[in-house]
Amino acid sequence: MKLYYRKAGDSGQALIILHGIFGSSDNWLTIGKVLAQHYQVYMVDQRNHGQSPHSDEFNYEVLAADLKEFIEAHQLLNPIIIGHSMGGKTVMQFAMNYPTLFGKMVVVDIAPKFYPVHHAMILQGLHAVPLATLSSRTEANEILKRFEENEGVRQFLLKNLWRNPAKDNQFDWRINLPVITQNIDVVGHELSNEKVIEKPVLFIRGASSHYIQPEDERRIWELFPQYELVSIPNAGHWVQADQPQAFVEALQAFIH
Repeated sequence: MKLYYRKAGDSGQALIILHGIFGSSDNWLTIGKVLAQHYQVYMVDQRNHGQSPHSDEFNYEVLAADLKEFIEAHQLLNPIIIGHSMGGKTVMQFAMNYPTLFGKMVVVDIAPKFYPVHHAMILQGLHAVPLATLSSRTEANEILKRFEENEGVRQFLLKNLWRNPAKDNQFDWRINLPVITQNIDVVGHELSNEKVIEKPVLFIRGASSHYIQPEDERRIWELFPQYELVSIPNAGHWVQADQPQAFVEALQAFIH
């Protein structure tokens, strides 16, 4: 599958960044521009997200295969692969399936374990937005308030709203909402084909986030014995948005 991507920087080591569920490459533009001073940064839309193609297939095996195809198509040698949340699961699955195709890996606020479904209210909210009659983002935000109280999360979700020329410019979701809804449990699945990865891996967690717990470290160490874990203060699950400077500093220290 030919994935949509944005690129920043034209010299240095290649970095590939994968967003989380309901996200897109757009979420990483600010960080990408900072990193572009030293690296070639590829910010990729995963399938069923952003401007990449939609597909009925949606699991970590196909997301990892998409990343492999992207690396080969761009002839990237030993890229550093970075993934947040669902993207973190994608890069871990990629490492298991294609251990020779990357140099280092960064996993942002997710562990290699099963997570129960916890996006049910968000999905209900997205389905409640009447796209055919919607007149503005403000109207959509008011509807989402019934399902998600955090303004920042709502604005993040509303980045997926666009006017679709193929539908007479009416509002539409960029994400493939039906397929994501149908496969939302898959997003929390454990990795398949698990094997020990001996390459350097950095886990970055938000100190206020509950996604990586102290008891998860043993499993991380079993699969990624060369791992480091950096905990960033005053950051939740969206570490890179909450504390961008600390995030970039942790990333660059690891890459060097």
